[in-house]
Amino acid sequence: MKPYRFLTPALVEAEMASRFYESNRPDLGREFLDELEATIQRIVANPKAWQVLDQDVRRCRLRRFPYGIIYTLDGEMVIIISIMHLHRQPSAWRKNLPTDEP
Repeated sequence: MKPYRFLTPALVEAEMASRFYESNRPDLGREFLDELEATIQRIVANPKAWQVLDQDVRRCRLRRFPYGIIYTLDGEMVIIISIMHLHRQPSAWRKNLPTDEP
């Protein structure tokens, strides 16, 4: 299985979404995180199967929640760029990309 890692902004987005769902119904935040992990495992198993957004950046949708995982590959490593709500600004994930500027 290929390894994966989150960029820090993606971790923050996942936590915020989980808290939002938990505030709406007990255990819904945990269900969101479980679905997120299941989707990550689908990506890791077949990283090139999902929709291309821009060059090497892809998106895989969660099945139960209106979110997508935006990711790229660095060799064998899956880099998770964003956990994006699909009904918001479609290019908002770009703000999470690291820059080469000091």
